Amino acid sequence: MPARSEVERRNRALIAFTLLTGARDGAIASMKLKHVDLVTNKVDQDAREVRTKFSKTFTTFFFPVGDEIREIVADWVSYLRESKLWGNDDPLFPATCIVLSTARQFEAAGLTRNHWSTASPIREIFREAFTRAGLPYFNPHSFRNTLVQLGQEVCKSPEQFKAWSQNLGHEKTLTTFLNYGEVAYQRQGEIMRDLAEPQPPARSDLEHFARAMFKECLTQIGAGTIDKLRAPAEDSERDG
Repeated sequence: MPARSEVERRNRALIAFTLLTGARDGAIASMKLKHVDLVTNKVDQDAREVRTKFSKTFTTFFFPVGDEIREIVADWVSYLRESKLWGNDDPLFPATCIVLSTARQFEAAGLTRNHWSTASPIREIFREAFTRAGLPYFNPHSFRNTLVQLGQEVCKSPEQFKAWSQNLGHEKTLTTFLNYGEVAYQRQGEIMRDLAEPQPPARSDLEHFARAMFKECLTQIGAGTIDKLRAPAEDSERDG
């Protein structure tokens, strides 16, 4: 992506930030500079000021998507703080300043000091970026799907995937699996071909992972439902 003007720098940083944090577009539109901590590599999605889903407050630590992605975001934050001298309550991704040119046409003229009122401009930035790169359009939310697929590859234990899930703002790991966990077509073929080969003995960490997922499934079903399922068996034991 080009980064000649400050609008172009903002647009590039916006897409890098979406990949780095997996934040939803509505949350990104309302974030302030103070919500980003480059020392501890995290974003505080405070529902009192950030438009999070279900008004939920949570912390997102930067996902491991490459140092160059983080550097783009860090450079943008430094530009706002050091070059423009903006403070904590100023927007992380400010709206574009639109003026009437001498040709009596509306055009971009830098940045305002205001937040976007909606997430629509963010989706338009994504659309333009993908079009410029000669790619089909992927909306901001698709980056969350990408991060889930990355988590499925790099997480080696239930605890790691639980942390990855919480980083996306999901209270339950099962939400991550059911809503975002679809296996890509190409990867599906690779897995099935691998399964056709002789397999080594199952590892204990995979067994623990399966047990953890089964336990969470039971939790979501609810204790009341489980009691109903148990009741016939208990009655049968008493009768027998």
